[in-house]
Amino acid sequence: MTAIVDYDAGNVRSVEKAIVHLGGEAILTRDLAEIRKADHVIVPGVGAFGDAMERLHRYGLVEPLREVAAAGTPIMGICLGLQLFFEKSEEADPDVSGLSLLPGELKRFPETEGYKIPQIGWNRLKIREGSRLFAGVPEGAFVYFVHSYYLKAANESDVAATAEYMIPFDAAVERDNVFATQFHPEKSGEIGLRILNNFLSL
Repeated sequence: MTAIVDYDAGNVRSVEKAIVHLGGEAILTRDLAEIRKADHVIVPGVGAFGDAMERLHRYGLVEPLREVAAAGTPIMGICLGLQLFFEKSEEADPDVSGLSLLPGELKRFPETEGYKIPQIGWNRLKIREGSRLFAGVPEGAFVYFVHSYYLKAANESDVAATAEYMIPFDAAVERDNVFATQFHPEKSGEIGLRILNNFLSL
């Protein structure tokens, strides 16, 4: 069973439908017992970093998610979920901490002539060799992004894929049982389904 964490951040139903399409079982939940006993946990979401962390604290989800990650359960962040896995974001006040499952921070794309913020649309991935999340995904595959802030991971070894929009940025990460994508695999066609299936197969 895959627990999709529901913390009022939107974009949860499309992830649930993708999991079911792949033949998996999914439950939308903020029930701590359900999350702790799940085989896989997904933290999707769209919205603002600070607001999302406030809701995670309000629903008592911060420590359970950290426990799940520490226990070795495969856990995946999608879009805002990726951002929440890290330590801090320029979008929020400096005293707002993320889940800190991995070291790094989120920075706002610089204002650049000819580019719009947020980045909305398809972009090409550069994939790290040996990535489990991207097994069978061809180099240069296109996936769908919607974001104004980009990840700068502290450890290059955590980066599973990069992309470029104005500047190169970290598009996906994986370390042990912790995985995350800045893009939306559930909106990225067959490539996205392959990525989700790779995660569910872990």
